Amino acid sequence: MEIRNRELKIIKFFIFILFLLLLYGNSKNKFIKIYFPNGNSVIAELAITEEEKTRGLMFREKIEDNQGMLFIFKAEGFYSFWMKNMNFPIDMIWLDKEKRIVYMKENVPPCKKDPCPSYISLLPAKYVLELKSGKVKKEKLKLYDKLNFSIKYEQ
Repeated sequence: MEIRNRELKIIKFFIFILFLLLLYGNSKNKFIKIYFPNGNSVIAELAITEEEKTRGLMFREKIEDNQGMLFIFKAEGFYSFWMKNMNFPIDMIWLDKEKRIVYMKENVPPCKKDPCPSYISLLPAKYVLELKSGKVKKEKLKLYDKLNFSIKYEQ
């Protein structure tokens, strides 16, 4: 009986460790450090799956100055965003496959009533970075600036 209890405890322990490894492995790939041309950086949450892209920053209370969300698409294209169910304004940055800024929309307000306006780049983009409102000005970002980040996982 004592051996069986010890075996069960060992099995439970290994299941717990496996759970932690899976949890850590998933969360490790969910954030990325993005560097601006001036050397400053933000930690961006990755929006890779369709569900993550649809939800985006909806329903969150705020975003910190050192945070962002990076939307990753399979190919360059014209990707439209709206501010439905948002609680704060943001800056949006569209990046091409070379991670150069091809379009920016600053201080985009939350949508207060339907229909919500959509925001879309004038040039094809592969990534869209959402930041706290005012961050584009603070970092002195401009068109064709290159942001530096390394994506280990793409669709």
